[in-house]
Amino acid sequence: MNRLKAGVVGVGHLGYHHARTYASHPNVKLVGVADIDRQRADEVAAEFGAKAFEDYRELAQLVDAMSVAVPTSKHFEVTSHLLKEKKHVLLEKPIATTLDEADELIRLSESSGVMLQIGHLERFNAAVRSLRDRLNKPMFIESHRLAPFTPRGCDVDVVLDLMIHDLDIILNILNSPVERVVDAVGVPLVSEHEDIANARLLFRNGCVANVTASRISAEPMRKIRIFQPYTYFSLDYAAQQITCYHLKKGPIDWTNPETLIIDSIPVEKDEPLKREIAAFAESVMSGRCPVVTGREARDALEVATRIIEVIRSKKYE
Repeated sequence: MNRLKAGVVGVGHLGYHHARTYASHPNVKLVGVADIDRQRADEVAAEFGAKAFEDYRELAQLVDAMSVAVPTSKHFEVTSHLLKEKKHVLLEKPIATTLDEADELIRLSESSGVMLQIGHLERFNAAVRSLRDRLNKPMFIESHRLAPFTPRGCDVDVVLDLMIHDLDIILNILNSPVERVVDAVGVPLVSEHEDIANARLLFRNGCVANVTASRISAEPMRKIRIFQPYTYFSLDYAAQQITCYHLKKGPIDWTNPETLIIDSIPVEKDEPLKREIAAFAESVMSGRCPVVTGREARDALEVATRIIEVIRSKKYE
């Protein structure tokens, strides 16, 4: 089998790990990395035995596929060029900053006949995979994604920076569109855009989701709780752990503490990024549809856009 020739555009925090993962994949050759910071590109390229570029367009001429890990505000500019050049693209989330940009990227990937996979990394979390088959009728979902402040990602608000991870997971789990953004609030505290936000969503199937994201937290947290009849699941993305709370079968005796059963669900832990890049490489080499398509990423962006509109419709003294 011919090895897939790959490159990475933007080798900051996330892009570095893309380069590391490509370099360790047996069916991929990391040809090069590109970054506007030439010193950074040189350092990463040297570590993984690849070539360094300042201009990603030069690197694109040498590869079959590229990971794009540039700031969100540059997603469309970089990715549209690569798709026009018929390069397969693994694009970090979100797909774009606007729905029009997302639509154009989807159109370009389809017209060029190349793969466009979006980096909604939690789809590849082992705990999410273990939980999915245990869900039957989710009725209420609560998620918290909290992170300490870092300037990285502040070119957009926290909804596009962090919350969109959970929006994608919830949409994927429920397979039901958002009927209404019941309410949403958010405020900028240390950057120009909202740094903390909360939204309550009503889905067409009747499920309600309460979603919170913050990038100014003292302690990190990435958790989701899913409630369905007689059962609720608590999932920790970072620890890749799931706890299940459910009622004992038979007549319910609320005075008996054994009525509520607490179980840990087995999870075969692994590195989500390793699975994500392996899935991308497999899609490119086999021609199969990506795990996270551009259209699915657009759905998450559409909900995020609606949330942001509700937040910014409010005026504060």
